Amino acid sequence: MTDPQPEPRIWTRYVAVGDSFTEGMSDPDPEIPDRYVGWADRLAVDLARYAADSGQQFGYANLAVRGRLLADIVGPQLDAALALEPDLVSIVGGGNDILRPSADVDGLAGKLEDAVMRIRATGADVLMVTPFDPVGAPLVRATRGRAGAFAALVWGIAQRHGARVLDQWSLVALRDWRMWADDRIHMTAEGHRRVALAALWTLGHATDESDWRTPLPAAAPVPRREAMAGNARWAREYLAPWVQRRLRGESSGDLLTAKRPEVTPLERKDA
Repeated sequence: MTDPQPEPRIWTRYVAVGDSFTEGMSDPDPEIPDRYVGWADRLAVDLARYAADSGQQFGYANLAVRGRLLADIVGPQLDAALALEPDLVSIVGGGNDILRPSADVDGLAGKLEDAVMRIRATGADVLMVTPFDPVGAPLVRATRGRAGAFAALVWGIAQRHGARVLDQWSLVALRDWRMWADDRIHMTAEGHRRVALAALWTLGHATDESDWRTPLPAAAPVPRREAMAGNARWAREYLAPWVQRRLRGESSGDLLTAKRPEVTPLERKDA
């Protein structure tokens, strides 16, 4: 049995703020080199279809940039988002903060709650997202306690302010590492597709739940030697560069700007 859905509505100005998850890494855009699609873009396509069905135009902006900490997301990004006068804002952040052992989870939740209150004060609806459960992730599983606490706090914020919550934590299908890119931090196109459908369901629209909730068929066991070699390659190609950037005080998104900074029309696309 699944949780009850809220009543669906039609939104016409959707703005997404966040980090690499909402930017769409690693879901390559087939039409634009070095750009990603991601769950928020996929969700926007469906929302545009519903708006078109009701005879309304739909616009979408995505201000998310990889590597951003929550302070930037609830600060400059949110300022820019509210200036666009959205009627729906998705706000996802804190994941990069939680990777740090010194993260103040309660402090992060306080900043997020202030941001949600700002959005709700404009009359816009808010879509929040819990962290996924890193129970099976190498190294990242050390953050499970902080991530779980943050997930619980997200639910509390949503209840107090009438926000909607996409519950990644209980989406068991995402615990399959075939849903994740080689860096083990960002989702594949299939992972983003499923999250987009979960978001659409969270917003009250009908979906085929079995399509996105059902885990992939069981994979063949990976031989121990092959698994160890894969872990070593991951540490060399992805973990080490991340640590080096941390030591230099750099981020992968330092020189990047939002891929879709203005609310622009999004054409209806039927499946």
